[in-house]
Amino acid sequence: MKSWPFRLHLSGLLVFVAVQGAALPLDELANAQSASTEIGGDYRYTFHESEAIGDAKEHACREALRLAVSTFPAVREHTTSPVDAPFSRDLVLLLATQHVTDVQVIEQSQKGRTIYCKVRGTLQPDTVAQVVLTQLKIPGPEAGGLDRNRVLQIMEIEEREGTVVVTYKALRRLDWASTAYDGTLQGLADVMVDFFDSEGTLIRTHRHPARKTLSGDDVMYPGQVSVFKAPRPLQTKTYKVWLVK
Repeated sequence: MKSWPFRLHLSGLLVFVAVQGAALPLDELANAQSASTEIGGDYRYTFHESEAIGDAKEHACREALRLAVSTFPAVREHTTSPVDAPFSRDLVLLLATQHVTDVQVIEQSQKGRTIYCKVRGTLQPDTVAQVVLTQLKIPGPEAGGLDRNRVLQIMEIEEREGTVVVTYKALRRLDWASTAYDGTLQGLADVMVDFFDSEGTLIRTHRHPARKTLSGDDVMYPGQVSVFKAPRPLQTKTYKVWLVK
């Protein structure tokens, strides 16, 4: 099968790819993507008469790669919030230009002034999670001694008139479907507060589903902050705020 070198510019990033005459079957591509790390996408672009064909080809392939990243399951769970649209766009662009590897154009064609481009590449789910944490500027436990797991970060703990007020931030999308079933995020998406008496005996434990915000919503999006208030029992000497690991 004949292939020829082609340069694909992605916001300043220069990637060398190979254009081949055949594409993977869609079912094989979908299985590869869901299995772990392979992503794929396509895009059609109708260019203007004054636009160079080379620029139009680059644009079509760039958009195909962006769509491939945005539909990757590990990315989609962090970009489903309509209120976080700017964050979502920036995250997808950053991943597409700096973290996708083995980028290939597997099909490209032109019909009239419409350019078609289909691409594939590799994106690690762990990389997506790390980039999200970095972009949200979430401090580690060592920064403030506050607990964190892979879905929640405790931001602040304070007492107000006999109530423990816990401010927390979501690191992933939290909704009923993802937190209520065994084998998903069950337990990880709860804020826990234990109260102890003067002898260290546990008096009461409050478990708060993080997705239930003060505004009455039943869903949280990555980067969203909410507050949980736990009444302090009269016999309380100490308490502990923690997250399931």
